[in-house]
Amino acid sequence: MPGANDKTMIEVHDLWKAFGPLAVLKGISLEVPRGSAVALIGPSGSGKSTLLRCINLLEQPERGRVRVGDQVIDCAGTKLPGDRELAAFRARTGMVFQLFNLFPHMTALENVRAGPLFVKKMPAMEAKDLARSLLAKVGLADKADAYPSHLSGGQQQRVAIARALAMNPEVILFDEVTSALDPELVGEVLDVVRGLADEGMTMVLVTHEMAFAHEVARSVAFMSDGVIVEMGPPGEVMLHPQNPRTQAFLGRFHSFARTFAGSAS
Repeated sequence: MPGANDKTMIEVHDLWKAFGPLAVLKGISLEVPRGSAVALIGPSGSGKSTLLRCINLLEQPERGRVRVGDQVIDCAGTKLPGDRELAAFRARTGMVFQLFNLFPHMTALENVRAGPLFVKKMPAMEAKDLARSLLAKVGLADKADAYPSHLSGGQQQRVAIARALAMNPEVILFDEVTSALDPELVGEVLDVVRGLADEGMTMVLVTHEMAFAHEVARSVAFMSDGVIVEMGPPGEVMLHPQNPRTQAFLGRFHSFARTFAGSAS
């Protein structure tokens, strides 16, 4: 029964999603334990980002079931819930996108406090104090009054993470949060995500940072052509993949293979 296992924070069951004639998700089932990080890896176009958007109900699956905590959405041929219930569901599933999507006319502090202030109706001073504490958490206490145009890409992404945290979500979904960054800025964002993993935040990460996925994720799912081909602990899936498609994909990441060659032996 959905919700029976309180150790499972996210449960996706038999999820299907198509865009016109193109089937993008083909019966995906996935469980994410409370307090763990699951990395989704695989080639572009395999359905990873669509899966995240379906978990957060930014896309409506044709059929299947999604549970976050004790809240279940059955997608089988029905409309999504009303605005209030849908907003409550999404508030539990923070999402950080590939592009930062900050409000350009708001400072970093204003971007972070907007959700608590306008959605959760938090008192203004309390929302401001929360925003300051979260900017400090992501290493940007000194950038509270800066506008996005005056921040680097890495700093903007850290503000976006703080904004997601401001809603006090039960889980956070990260969709390729470093792919739009210059290489020298990737590390500062990954450090923040690593810290959240260490604190026990439940997370699903779509990433092409193979070494990071190996380090942070409790389990790794390799997706290809709309299905999860192989899933298990990073040391198994990434160092000893069994499926030929997983082997071929990971074979492209030569630097990763060299870095972890000793672990594989």
